Amino acid sequence: MDKDVFLNIIDATPLVSIDLILEDSTGCVLLGTRSNRPAQGFWFVPGGRIRKGETLAAAFERISSTELGYALNIADAELLGAYDHMYPDNFHGTEGIETHYVALGYRVRVPEGFQFIGDDQHTAMRWWDKQTLLSANDVHQNTKAYIR
Repeated sequence: MDKDVFLNIIDATPLVSIDLILEDSTGCVLLGTRSNRPAQGFWFVPGGRIRKGETLAAAFERISSTELGYALNIADAELLGAYDHMYPDNFHGTEGIETHYVALGYRVRVPEGFQFIGDDQHTAMRWWDKQTLLSANDVHQNTKAYIR
């Protein structure tokens, strides 16, 4: 999609996304350091936008495959709810355009030894125990909302 068209969409309406709250067998949560806006530099759960004409199940599989290198099935997930994510900036850094996501948070309990492959949207990925995650200043508040 053309950058200017997408900026107009961001300026005019909320985006709908899926966030993946992956928990391992010990209850730790997988986070990545975001390399792009919004929330750049913060630890955040994997996730992404739902595309027009894409079903939730197809988006879930695409997002997990892209961000983790492993296609997850929405049937194996628990919907935690819909969350407002408001950001003062946008993907391009254009002044005066804020970003509003309606994020659908899905918890997935992954089996022991779950392997993932990071993507170019994260500079690092690692498992966090919930207490450390909730007290860390570099974990985004929107991620903490899924854990509280």
